[in-house]
Amino acid sequence: MTSRRRRRTRISLTSVLVVLALAVGGYALDATGVLGPDADAAAGPTAVATATVGTERDAPEPSRASRPTDPTVSTSTDTDAADARALLAALPVKGKAPGTDYDRTGEFGSAWIDVDHNGCDTRNDVLARDLSGIVRQGPCKVVTGTLVSPYTGATIDFVRGNTTSTLVQIDHVVALENAWRTGAQQLSQSEREALANDPSNLFAVDGRSNSQKRSGDAATWLPANKAFRCTYIEHQVSVKAEYRLWVVPAERDAMERVLNAC
Repeated sequence: MTSRRRRRTRISLTSVLVVLALAVGGYALDATGVLGPDADAAAGPTAVATATVGTERDAPEPSRASRPTDPTVSTSTDTDAADARALLAALPVKGKAPGTDYDRTGEFGSAWIDVDHNGCDTRNDVLARDLSGIVRQGPCKVVTGTLVSPYTGATIDFVRGNTTSTLVQIDHVVALENAWRTGAQQLSQSEREALANDPSNLFAVDGRSNSQKRSGDAATWLPANKAFRCTYIEHQVSVKAEYRLWVVPAERDAMERVLNAC
């Protein structure tokens, strides 16, 4: 055999060995899953894993009402405003009833109770709904979270504690004393308790705004955040209609001005 034929034989054997090695290696990688059909997808953005604490089964049932995801931007629509104007036009217009015998706990029940029977009281339900990044102690108690107050647009870090909890308060959109003086005296005790704990009538807000508002109606107080006023008045009108309350003349006029600008 000539030297040229020997070289050709060695090259052919080498090529065969390389092909066999590639085949065996490819089979091994496929068997271990390294070259599975999702290998390219797993390297993309959708492969980023996220961790969750607890499960849907562990979490309390969600509150019945939602709120704007960004309270600094109005989520009111022309339809919402039109519906609110129609409801407002149908509300009775009267003067306020005497409020000398008003008793928050006696007339509207203690704050806060679990009217929706999800195992959590209303305050914790609203905190869980309105705050982001919440941390709970147990299944209900919200101990930390972040609020963007719909009434001012300011961001507040909520930390539960004797000196810090009041920075975030739960406001009744239709104040309970206002409700008492505009028809709630004619409601049953259970209806008043439902009103006091209705998620549609509740927002987590900055404590300063809640203190400034007190029991004011639309004629005496509106949120400083003008982008939220349409949503605020729409909720007030809806709650007054739902619980058969009335409006006083100045209150109605203020509501109309806001809704006409929505």
